[in-house]
Amino acid sequence: MKKDINVLVVDDSPFVFKAVKRSLEAKGLNVIGNARNGKIGLELIEKYNPDLITLDVTMPVMDGIETAKNIYKKNPEAKVIMMSAMGDEALIGEAREIGIDHFIHKPFKGDMLFSKVKEMFGDDI
Repeated sequence: MKKDINVLVVDDSPFVFKAVKRSLEAKGLNVIGNARNGKIGLELIEKYNPDLITLDVTMPVMDGIETAKNIYKKNPEAKVIMMSAMGDEALIGEAREIGIDHFIHKPFKGDMLFSKVKEMFGDDI
């Protein structure tokens, strides 16, 4: 049985938000919002309890690493795809240490993103 998947995009780039929204909604997922930094992202996660969070590494106010630590502190089972620009390898290493296993390099193709989502949710989508 297919499950409705609600996605929150935490990224300071309106372009990336639109690209993620367009890519995932074309596959039937619901993109429920965009937070422009980690602090707002945590507020929206608390409010909406999304099934999936796409999380930028580099953002103002609170970066993706600190945001992910807070997400996993409250919900160790949270599903997070971290999105990074080329050159963020040191930060990606830090992200792996806190438990993030799914990464997408920006710029990305919609099929690559959906493939990661399929890995995470399997036949539920």
